[in-house]
Amino acid sequence: MSLLRVKVQTVLGLMEPSQLGRTMTHEHLTMNFSCCYYPPPLGQEVLSEKPIEMKNLFWLKQNPYSHKENLLLCQEINAVREELLHYKAAGGGTIVENTTTGIHRDVKTLKQLAEETGVHIIAGAGFYVGATHSPEMQAMSVEQLTEIIVNEVLNGADGTNIKCGVIGEIGCSWPLTESENKVLQATAHAQSHLGCPVIIHPGRNSNSPFQIIRIFQEAGGDISKTVMSHLDRTIFDEKKLLEFAQLGCYLEYDLFGTEFIFYQMSPDIDMPSDNERILRVRMLIDEGYEDKLLIAQDIHTKNRLKKYGGHGYSHILENIVPKMLVRGISQNKIDKLLIANPKQWLTFK
Repeated sequence: MSLLRVKVQTVLGLMEPSQLGRTMTHEHLTMNFSCCYYPPPLGQEVLSEKPIEMKNLFWLKQNPYSHKENLLLCQEINAVREELLHYKAAGGGTIVENTTTGIHRDVKTLKQLAEETGVHIIAGAGFYVGATHSPEMQAMSVEQLTEIIVNEVLNGADGTNIKCGVIGEIGCSWPLTESENKVLQATAHAQSHLGCPVIIHPGRNSNSPFQIIRIFQEAGGDISKTVMSHLDRTIFDEKKLLEFAQLGCYLEYDLFGTEFIFYQMSPDIDMPSDNERILRVRMLIDEGYEDKLLIAQDIHTKNRLKKYGGHGYSHILENIVPKMLVRGISQNKIDKLLIANPKQWLTFK
């Protein structure tokens, strides 16, 4: 335990926080998202089975969860390797890989990618949303779940000695399921024991982040070392967002590059554009939350890769940072979002 203090833990071992560089705090490099397959719109069923090709890229962008092959990012290791080399050339240093149990975490592949590209990769411990929880897992106690999470950080995940350096993304739905509640409590207990960073996937309702923080704090979680993901699709009302910001966790805008006309997972939500995300980040900076902001892209489907006409892992560095500068966010503030804040969050206490 003492070895972890004031260090960061990557799939290749412990390192000094100062070595992280520019960091994307919420990405996936290999995963299977078949659990979230949505039947295509009526009359478009044939497109669900067709190969990914130029003429259906726009349809795929609008219906990414209705194409079965698109959900298998785990098939694109060579493309991801090339993407990581591009990310590094663009100035990227670290990727926090948020794939947890339930969506096919593969720490052996993460280690291989880190060795081959020189990009620091941090793996996530814990469990995804309740829909992916096995019957055996649902029957476990909070104590049993805590033991599993702690073991993934201290000894290694999935039968390997490759250790996780963050807990999460911990999957939560709306309403929260019984097993998700237990996982959330176990995450708090594990964090209390380890002094490690935590990252949470909230349900698609503006009340979900508040509920999660309450349960997490009551179980002993450290809000100052915890990230609430996906706020760009979760809390839209500015007053409510500022109320949530006051609770003290990290605020993550991590869907840069994702722009839908129709959001399949929650049709009531109008997914913001990247320009709207930038303006919301600037508002939070102006309100004094520059030390609690993180940004990422949450790549989790094939069509987000450059190979398939997507933006890739370097989108923020290549496209969003220049636009932030145009919109009055200083380079010093941007460095906080990409370097200082991730370093502070990822360092074990």
